[in-house]
Amino acid sequence: MRRGPVAVSCSLLAVLALSACSSNASGDAGDAGSLEPLGPVVTAAPDAAGTPFTDRAALKAALLDVGDLPVGFTPVPDPEEDLGLPPASESADSDKSSTDPADCGAVLSPVADQRPGAPASASGWFTGPGFATIDQDAASYATGADAAQAFAAVQDRLAGCTQYSGTDADGVQVQYRIGGREQQPAGDASTAFRLVTTSEGVSLVSDVVVVVVGSTVTQLVATGQDPIDAGVFGDLTSTAVAKLAPAPAG
Repeated sequence: MRRGPVAVSCSLLAVLALSACSSNASGDAGDAGSLEPLGPVVTAAPDAAGTPFTDRAALKAALLDVGDLPVGFTPVPDPEEDLGLPPASESADSDKSSTDPADCGAVLSPVADQRPGAPASASGWFTGPGFATIDQDAASYATGADAAQAFAAVQDRLAGCTQYSGTDADGVQVQYRIGGREQQPAGDASTAFRLVTTSEGVSLVSDVVVVVVGSTVTQLVATGQDPIDAGVFGDLTSTAVAKLAPAPAG
């Protein structure tokens, strides 16, 4: 399985830290600013209308594509599916990544991993200017009740991970902070939050929205040195919902 957004962010932090050192720049962990408290828990109706995706290819086709994204973003190939590489071992001796509490390591993991049991799941990754990334994953469940439980599981984890620490794959210390962020409601139910990841004086900001569309739950993550424009992210969310809303063929 491909590494999740948090692991990718840690690798990017290492690159940015080296860049800062080579240019005699000094990063400031406070640049990311203060965070608002997480908003209230949002409940998804267990009987939301919608036909689940049972085919991964159909669900993948309903995710955001490069034509939906801001200019300058390009797809990132999946190492296993697109490049034919063997799965990366999460227990490799050289991998020193960890989080404390351990459960917080699943923050931003695909929804299908946070709540198993989805008949179909898919992900897409894109890179853009200035080390920015946009990632989307989706998990389509058999019933609206299953989707509501998955949506709740994501929020339950956030409540216990507003501040946590860890190490990246090389053992470098990383600090994480999660707070709320405002975004217009989307789909049948939605929640939004911000994750700030800091290491060696360099910070990355991940703006996140998790949306229920029928019996499908999708997570959209925009990461960069600065927060993504709120209007742009709102438009991306609306597009993601519109693409998932039609019933899958067959």
